[in-house]
Amino acid sequence: MCLTAVEITSKSFAADLADETWKRTSFSRIKKGAQVNLELPMRADGRFGGHIVQGHVDGTGKLLALDRIHGADDYWLRTEIPPELARYVIFKGSLCIEGISLTVAKIEGTEVTVAIIPHTVKMTNLKSLKPGDPINLEVDMVAKYVEKMIKGESANSSLTVERLVREGF
Repeated sequence: MCLTAVEITSKSFAADLADETWKRTSFSRIKKGAQVNLELPMRADGRFGGHIVQGHVDGTGKLLALDRIHGADDYWLRTEIPPELARYVIFKGSLCIEGISLTVAKIEGTEVTVAIIPHTVKMTNLKSLKPGDPINLEVDMVAKYVEKMIKGESANSSLTVERLVREGF
């Protein structure tokens, strides 16, 4: 998730969390000593060469499994995603899980599978997660813009609580 460091020391940092961040993310499972993934944002003049992600968590899913692929060094990561986010996920599209931008390998309803290379397992918090753990999800932002344009909504319209309830969020 995209956070602003408000205090930085040589071994730690602190960030303020809005109530919205607490409710929409997997912070409920974070305990002292938990592994988290940290990455600085790309500079505006940097080379763009991957998926478009912002670090804005859209919701949480549930880790189903992280299993080594038989006869390979790679892994399958299976996750259950909320139905309201599933409409933004497509085969071979991007899905950001725990801040890691990944390519969707398989979709069955609200179960999404991605392939994970050994380097990603080694360098991220994925190895510390257990089946059933909540995981942060960021869906394709372009898909959300396309949906909004198709619905004919203006660029300055915003979601209200009433509209979220009406649309089943």
